[in-house]
Amino acid sequence: MSSHDQHVTSADGTRLVVRRTGAGDPVVLVHGSGGGLHSWATVAERLAHDHEVWMPARRGYGPSDVPPGDNSFTAETADLIAVIEAAQRFSGRPVHLVGASYGATLALHTASTDPRAVRSLAIFEPPLFAAGAEIAPLLDRYRSAFERDDAPAMAAALNDVTRVPAEIVAAFAAAAGDREPDPVEARRSAIGWLHDLEALAGDSTDLTRWSSITVPTLLLAGADTWEPMPTTMNALARAIPGVRHVVWPGQSHFATMTAPTLVADTLRQFFTEVAASSKADADGRPLSPSNAPGRPRW
Repeated sequence: MSSHDQHVTSADGTRLVVRRTGAGDPVVLVHGSGGGLHSWATVAERLAHDHEVWMPARRGYGPSDVPPGDNSFTAETADLIAVIEAAQRFSGRPVHLVGASYGATLALHTASTDPRAVRSLAIFEPPLFAAGAEIAPLLDRYRSAFERDDAPAMAAALNDVTRVPAEIVAAFAAAAGDREPDPVEARRSAIGWLHDLEALAGDSTDLTRWSSITVPTLLLAGADTWEPMPTTMNALARAIPGVRHVVWPGQSHFATMTAPTLVADTLRQFFTEVAASSKADADGRPLSPSNAPGRPRW
């Protein structure tokens, strides 16, 4: 399936590069920290047979712009709204919005701020515990390491943010072996992480604010992801009215990479259910047991 890269300009003039592939109802896939245009590639490949997939590189991540000043979720929400509006204009249809990790937090902000062009919301493990005053000293540590280009110190600060267990960090290091990362790509990723930490430090850990979300919502998680993610996801599931909460056995925070077929199939089923529910509402069909009150409806 061929892809096409294009530019979308945000409200403040930031230029975002967006990769588009496939045909059908539009889906916007939002990458997490340390990611980019490639992050959703294997999932997008599986969705593109029956969906038009839009994958933006968030501000701070190449080849999108790196704006001056501190980043914020307000700025990134405006970016994502611009991408959603572009996808809607192109297809004439509202979008299914999907985010992973930090991208899921951004998707929550966007669906809460302006849901008009959002047909549904699917979020995979937003790190909502990593926000606010607790992140500020870690941001300072990371920024200091970034300014002196100290990769080990940057990695140590990020481990304290993400709380990835030491044995998993060690396993990744062992898998990398002696391979040296591309210095240009590593620096762009480091810049992106800095921007993300700035936004997280300015955010809140309050989960009750997401109770305002009214679009059909799917919350995804891996059963093997470490705490405090499972506890946070359970609390988020209680906060969003009518949310469907799916926990994948044997998967962790890296499921979008390790199990792309599972991720794509779960998303496709959700999109199909959302479309069926919308059609039932439009047709004025009498309520059946599957769409009766008291059950989540999409």
